[in-house]
Amino acid sequence: MALTYIRSLRNVNFHKVVQIGGCRTFAVGGGKKKGGKGGAAGDAPKASTISKEVKASTVVGANILKDGADPKVLPDSEYPDWLWHLLDKRPALSELRRKDLESLPYDDLKRFVKLDTRARIKENNSVRAKN
Repeated sequence: MALTYIRSLRNVNFHKVVQIGGCRTFAVGGGKKKGGKGGAAGDAPKASTISKEVKASTVVGANILKDGADPKVLPDSEYPDWLWHLLDKRPALSELRRKDLESLPYDDLKRFVKLDTRARIKENNSVRAKN
């Protein structure tokens, strides 16, 4: 059965098939390039037309709704407390291993278990991959 399939493929003219089936699916630039060699002047960032007052009072570009407006910046007291701790540095696994597990706070202990489990899984996977 496979031999008859291969024999039937010998009779197919692939040049016609490629010409029929070929199509362009990408955008093409419509004309000559403006400017000379190597200059990427068209890619340079443009100066902002938004005033400094508007930039300071609104979050420009945060609107995702078609008919919506950019949200206003609120005073710090209006935001929840946990927001200000999102960018705090958290201890790495090596640092947590050096500390006494009995004296760790709950959040650090939970982080230690998560990172230690992840490290053991990676180590087991690398050992299995070598075999």
